[in-house]
Amino acid sequence: MPLHLHRAERTDLLADGLGALLANPPADPFALELVVVPARGVERWLSQRLSHVLGRARDGDGVCAGVQFRSPGSLIAEITGTAEDDPWSPDALAWPLLEAIDCSLDEPWCRTLATHLGHFHSGAEAELRRTRRYEAARRLAGLFAGYARQRPRLLVDWLDGDPGDLDEDLRWQPPLWRALVARVAADPPHVRHAETIARLRRAPSDLPQRLSLFGHTRLACTDVELLDALATHHDLHLWLPHPSDRLWRALAGTNGVIPRRDDTSHRAVAHPLLATLGRDLRELQRGLPADPRTDEYLAGDARPDTLLGWLQSDIAANAIRPVGRSLAAGDRSVQIHNCHGPARQVDVLREVLLGLLADDPTLQPRDILVMCPDIESYAPLIMADFGLGDVVHGAHPAHQLRVRLADRSLIQTNPLLGVAAQLLALAGGRVRASEVLNLAQTPAVRARFGFTDDDLEAITGWVRQANIRWGLDRQHRRPYHVDFVHNTWRFGIDRILAGVAMSDDSNAWIDATLPLDDVSSNRVQLAGQLAEFVARLQHVLDSLTGARPLTEWLTAVADGIALLTRVRDADEWQSGQLQREFAAVSAQAGSRADTVLRLPDVRALLTRHLSGRPTRANFRTGTLTVCTMVPMRSVPHRVVCLVGLDDGLFPRLGVVDGDDALSRCPMTGERDIRSEDRQLLLDAIGAATEKLVITYTGANEYSGQPRPPAVPLAELLDTLDITTAEPVRDRIVVRHPLQPFDIRNVIPDELVPGVPFSFDPTVLRAARAATGEHCEPPKFISAPLPPPPPADVILADLVGFFKDPVQGFFRALQFTLPHDVDGVQDAMPVDIDALQEWTVGDRMLRDMLRGMTPEDARQAEWRRGTLPPGQLGWRRVTEIRDQAARLAREAHQHRAEQPGGAHDVDIDLGRGRRLTGTVTPVYGNRLVAVTYSRLDGRHLLESWIPLLALAAHDRGRDWSAVCIGRMRRGTGIRVQRLGSPDDDPVELLHELVSIYDAGRREPIPLPLKTSYAWAAARYGGDDPVAEARYRWKSSDRYPGEDQAPAHVRAWGRGAPLDDLMQPVRPGEECDGEDNRLGAYAARLWLPMLRAERTTA
Repeated sequence: MPLHLHRAERTDLLADGLGALLANPPADPFALELVVVPARGVERWLSQRLSHVLGRARDGDGVCAGVQFRSPGSLIAEITGTAEDDPWSPDALAWPLLEAIDCSLDEPWCRTLATHLGHFHSGAEAELRRTRRYEAARRLAGLFAGYARQRPRLLVDWLDGDPGDLDEDLRWQPPLWRALVARVAADPPHVRHAETIARLRRAPSDLPQRLSLFGHTRLACTDVELLDALATHHDLHLWLPHPSDRLWRALAGTNGVIPRRDDTSHRAVAHPLLATLGRDLRELQRGLPADPRTDEYLAGDARPDTLLGWLQSDIAANAIRPVGRSLAAGDRSVQIHNCHGPARQVDVLREVLLGLLADDPTLQPRDILVMCPDIESYAPLIMADFGLGDVVHGAHPAHQLRVRLADRSLIQTNPLLGVAAQLLALAGGRVRASEVLNLAQTPAVRARFGFTDDDLEAITGWVRQANIRWGLDRQHRRPYHVDFVHNTWRFGIDRILAGVAMSDDSNAWIDATLPLDDVSSNRVQLAGQLAEFVARLQHVLDSLTGARPLTEWLTAVADGIALLTRVRDADEWQSGQLQREFAAVSAQAGSRADTVLRLPDVRALLTRHLSGRPTRANFRTGTLTVCTMVPMRSVPHRVVCLVGLDDGLFPRLGVVDGDDALSRCPMTGERDIRSEDRQLLLDAIGAATEKLVITYTGANEYSGQPRPPAVPLAELLDTLDITTAEPVRDRIVVRHPLQPFDIRNVIPDELVPGVPFSFDPTVLRAARAATGEHCEPPKFISAPLPPPPPADVILADLVGFFKDPVQGFFRALQFTLPHDVDGVQDAMPVDIDALQEWTVGDRMLRDMLRGMTPEDARQAEWRRGTLPPGQLGWRRVTEIRDQAARLAREAHQHRAEQPGGAHDVDIDLGRGRRLTGTVTPVYGNRLVAVTYSRLDGRHLLESWIPLLALAAHDRGRDWSAVCIGRMRRGTGIRVQRLGSPDDDPVELLHELVSIYDAGRREPIPLPLKTSYAWAAARYGGDDPVAEARYRWKSSDRYPGEDQAPAHVRAWGRGAPLDDLMQPVRPGEECDGEDNRLGAYAARLWLPMLRAERTTA
């Protein structure tokens, strides 16, 4: 039986030819037709295409039945007798190769490999190198399998003891190959290959009489030899997509495998893209048998009169024919979109697709194919831009499109396999806080422990407050030479559990455990759930250590997943798939499943095994299909979109493996992934029947710096420029703005002819706002709010208001201002900043004032985990302790005369209003306040208002206040005394309540530091404006009060001081001041400044 060759420029023409062939049934009506396809996506499309041809009645229905679709690998496995178990496949070959390597490390010829694997090293270096063991064996197994398929003669010579012209640095491979062959209980690949060819030539195989290979663009030389032998007794049809019949005929007679550097076939190529993108097809033609029985070219219809049609017809003609061609104004058949990064590429893609669907009512999502070289990076962006139609009401119209992501990694599609990958990563790492929280947030783990969204938020807060950073416990940290328990999970969990029974201020701790003070009674069960989760996780991670057989590793991982996860009944398929994948890994190892492996070996093994493998159901389901470049490589679609053709990502980098003997002198027909990617682009160009859309990163999304397109894309642009009489690059390349709400997106003719580019109504509103009349942002309120009914004032509310009067306004409205939320930190602290120092010092000072000794305060703080480790933290906490102790001693000196007491105050403010509250503690006639902060007006004010209340309530006593804090510079102590007010205290309180009432109706210009600087300058005879501006305006080194969230919300970001110095309004008057800031500052601060008595 002969070999029949069928060629066409598009696979739909090949499919029609195949349909015509299959419509002529074989003699046996029950015989199956066998069609070998290169990918699952091609299989799905071809079966659907054939259903329109086979079994069709007059009404146009049809069915594709009696056709068996197979992959090339499965066909080769069947004819070589390795369908069930191929000992020479790379995954199976890795296990005897591991054994061969282990037994050969002391051999002189193996010194290079032994050094790479740490055989001659010791300590940490040896451990690091030994983690490469399985990965190196699997890589070498892949190389040997590649040699067997692409250059089998090389292995034959090695087996005979002849290394040939192998470079000196690779001379260890022949003896390793011989050691490997001795350990595989099967004929070597070249023997099996020769026997298979002889058997196929002697008699027909059990395969159907008629076979078809459809859509292949590269075949290894051994595959071609097997097919040629198979054609001896079978009717073998090769359906080959080839873009140019003229080039095929020009290269006729160039047969046989030769060194790639000697291949001159490119000289017959006249079209630039055929020269740069079509090397794989030229080498396939050279490798095919020279005398096929049939060499049939299936011609198609004429190409449309568009830029894409001209490009495809020129490729078919192997010529550039620009004469008489001019790009029409509405020709959008080729679109190249220059974008700022991947996110904008997906934004642009959805607008382009909506535009195409809107322009052509006959176009359906199933007619569009989106291919992406890096599907894993773009998948989340695509789902975010297309997949929210049922969630967000009134969202972008593209959210209504149905999108199917194909050939993603199993780790991404099966949550349990994702958990397995997370566990393997945790087992070999530091067990950082963020990593454990990420694991806790996976659906299967949440289901096992009953974690809700609120629970996870509370757990995150506990982790942050308990200062958990990394490490399970002290023992887990020892390999990192960190021998203390602070900031570990054991440390944090003990604090949380102790907080269930004791509070932080109980002045008690257990060994190194200080109770966490944020475990409320309604969170006790959650604390137990978290402790159980961490305990189980530690048990699982402890089981994933050491060296053990593969079977035990798989059991340990499966048991760990069962211990930490639970799936719903509807998701039981996840558990089944997990078991099947682990069983497949064990089956590949076969009798060597007891091979001892380390954790990095297992991680490398499972990562490779669980990489992306498309399933048939993911393609051609009627939705918009998004996949990598391979599965649907040459399947025709009305619209083909290529996303992410970025420089450096496409073609794949393809770093040459230094151990690959084939790469030293490659032969024609041998695999080159960069050439393969270029062929994929050529196939995609030919597969687009109406529109070709390409997006790439043409500018950095952060700096805006231009970036070049991928080299094949640049070659395409160069070719398009010479496809017509005039260059077309500037007309087909759309340079998109950085932001989707840029005005150019909504103006017709700016980005695309005649219409706006964007379909997003939100973008339109944003663009209108951005281009509208620029005006000052409106104030939070345009006028003061109506005054509330007169009511009594609580002293604590009055004091709280004057801690930040502007924020007090928003607090009264229950308006939440934006604030920074501290994230979970993974790194242990090595130093503390000024704010952290104040937090530690203030806490230690409060502890000492409650009666704790300085040493106990230091020990308690040491147990919080807020300080750097070891002597770094001990030295800092000692310095802070000494400072806090000096402040505490100073406070005790002023408090020691009398015990502290509480005084209730009830003051008539007039007009039916009263000020009530309790002042505590009061030491005789004195208030004593102490702070770890550097003493300034804010701290004096907190004592001044209670002092006024005492003076107004009991006028017969000489009240005073002592404020203690740190000096503005240095480590000294500052003591400031306030005496009884010179003016009537009731009048002063009435003035404060008047400010309080005004501040609850609008944001009043009374920032504390700025207003205090104004008043102090006025009181001291200095320039108040200069002093106030220094405190208000931010500088490069220090933030000013203009950056406070409350002030930004009230007056805008970066508001000048003049905005606070508006003319005084009625009722705000103050002698000597003509602006609001000055008037409020004087009313608040001058009475207090006059009451200052002495300063120490």
